[in-house]
Amino acid sequence: MADSDRPAISAAEARRRIRRGEITGQTSGLAPGRVQGNVAILPADWADEFLRFCLQNPKPCPVLAVGRPGRPELPSLGADIDIRRDVPRYRVFEHGREIAAPTDIAEYWRDDLVAFVLGCSFSFEWPLLDAGLRLKHMEAGTVVPMYRTNIATAATERFRGPMVVSMRPFRPDDAIRAVQISGRYPSVHGAPVHLGLPQMIGIADLGRPDFGDPTPVEADELPVFWACGVTPQAVIEQAKPPFFISHFPGSMLITDLVNAALAA
Repeated sequence: MADSDRPAISAAEARRRIRRGEITGQTSGLAPGRVQGNVAILPADWADEFLRFCLQNPKPCPVLAVGRPGRPELPSLGADIDIRRDVPRYRVFEHGREIAAPTDIAEYWRDDLVAFVLGCSFSFEWPLLDAGLRLKHMEAGTVVPMYRTNIATAATERFRGPMVVSMRPFRPDDAIRAVQISGRYPSVHGAPVHLGLPQMIGIADLGRPDFGDPTPVEADELPVFWACGVTPQAVIEQAKPPFFISHFPGSMLITDLVNAALAA
């Protein structure tokens, strides 16, 4: 089913369906107008440095909320949120290597884990749609393509690595509007970091994304690249903390926050 054909449901109902295992894929197009978030969960002795890394890299890692050690709730994002069950699919890493991709992380939860929720570009997609812009991945029901780049993040002692970007193609006049609209939402990545010429940021083949699905770019379109909250997953591969949990690319936490409230 294409995302444009999905029935509109509330954020709370979307989370209930996710907990019941009825939604296990991407969340683009769900809960219109509600903020979605990338998830990063680390042991407490890595959390302070990860927060510094995020603050040094606000484009790919805009912080929406930070949980308390061992606590799965995030009340500032929704009264009933349980970070262990409210993401359609997760990735579990040990020492930088993925060991599982479950739909529920209750069995992996520990008393020392700290949950971070970072802004997601799925949130500013709604204002783009409201402005009449096409989002081809939503029309096709595919996951937006994401790429590792040669853009370096600002490093901390243990966290360093490439920025990951998401890509959406637009005709030039629509690309200008997309820049203007997304720029009003800095807490969900804001304006793009690059337009056109993907080779300049280290992307050799748009047809082979590192995450997500390919989206065709026509001759009259420009690929437009936004900083992406999958960046921590690329960084974790190098930092190799003993334990780390993230969302599966495209499968986000749907919050009760309203996108319009984030507009600058």
